[in-house]
Amino acid sequence: MKMVFKNSKMFQNGTFVSTDAFFDGKVFSLGYPSSSEDEYTVYDNCFIMPGFCDVHVHFREPGFSYKEDIESGSKAAARGGYTCVCTMPNLNPTPDSRENLDIQLNAIKEKAKIKVVPFGTITKLEAGLELSDMEDIACDVVGFSDDGRGVQSEDMMLLAMKNSASLGKIISAHCEDNSLLRGGYIHDGEYARIHGHRGICSESEWGPIKRDIELVKKTGCSYHVCHISTKESVELIRKAKAEGVDISCETGPHYLVMNDMMLGEEGRFKMNPPIRSEEDRCALVEGILDGTIEMIATDHAPHSAEEKSKGLEKSLMGVVGLETAFPILYTELVMKGIISLEKLVELLSLNPRKRFGLEGDAGITVFECNTPYEINSDEFVSKGKSSPFLGRRVYGRNLMTLYDSKIAYIAE
Repeated sequence: MKMVFKNSKMFQNGTFVSTDAFFDGKVFSLGYPSSSEDEYTVYDNCFIMPGFCDVHVHFREPGFSYKEDIESGSKAAARGGYTCVCTMPNLNPTPDSRENLDIQLNAIKEKAKIKVVPFGTITKLEAGLELSDMEDIACDVVGFSDDGRGVQSEDMMLLAMKNSASLGKIISAHCEDNSLLRGGYIHDGEYARIHGHRGICSESEWGPIKRDIELVKKTGCSYHVCHISTKESVELIRKAKAEGVDISCETGPHYLVMNDMMLGEEGRFKMNPPIRSEEDRCALVEGILDGTIEMIATDHAPHSAEEKSKGLEKSLMGVVGLETAFPILYTELVMKGIISLEKLVELLSLNPRKRFGLEGDAGITVFECNTPYEINSDEFVSKGKSSPFLGRRVYGRNLMTLYDSKIAYIAE
């Protein structure tokens, strides 16, 4: 398909500049095509941006390809405007050794439509009992994570941080204290809203963050906190940054635009951590505004329709997000004047690339943001269809994503 992007704005050096651009079916160029406009589909007032980077996705291969695989996941990412993603290691086999990691790397080499970089595990089988072969796999992973499970042992996390620091790799931590996952109560006896997420209280997240900050101070490890959702987490990380701790964090689109009063009794509202209170949501937005939270990651976690059909209480945890992140954030944050589009590009592209050492050719993505539409899972490329945003009226439809000068996605 040949496209002309008239009167558009292109992100350059931290700001958007006015330009015309076109794609002749093979090459993207600035300016206006010399051949007849009749050969092109013309779009007006588009945004041309560097491809987005998501440092927290689940592509489920190897081991669970019925939920998602490298091909379907990377196609979904490209449709969402992403040209780089980092895959989490809760797979089968887990990438805790060279032999196991190579299975995933071979699938990526064969099937990926964009840049896909895996995490290795912190511990063998993500069981928390023995460190993975960190030195053997360090050169081919973006960092180490036991995502889906918190590292419960302080001594094990301390040892992992020491090893990771010596290898120059980041620890990306799923912070969850299993000892607090009981019946929805927290230490002071206050009842936690559970909405089917039984026992996932706020302290189960911020408690391990507090512990790990002290370990980072001891080890000098680069440390990243996955999917923060509570006001206490924001404040702990804000304070640690002020003290010079090498810490970063992410939150997800759903935590920024939803609160727990919006939940329905459907599996598409179930994820870990859960959607929390309006007070927590506002604290996350404030963390975005003051730079405490440097990036937004989707935690794209597809499951089969059957696995998500058991209601809020009994469905598996995880929702898809790669194909809805930009339109949701553009509609709810940019159009409402909460953040600028330049800030959103920083959160989705520039900051995650810089923090995780993924800078380089980001490619481009082009969004048309004038025409509203409703989010419809029938249009998803991902095998997963479970999204909390189904039926939402949004702006921001991707027209094209180019990676490595090749078409990763183009609208039909």
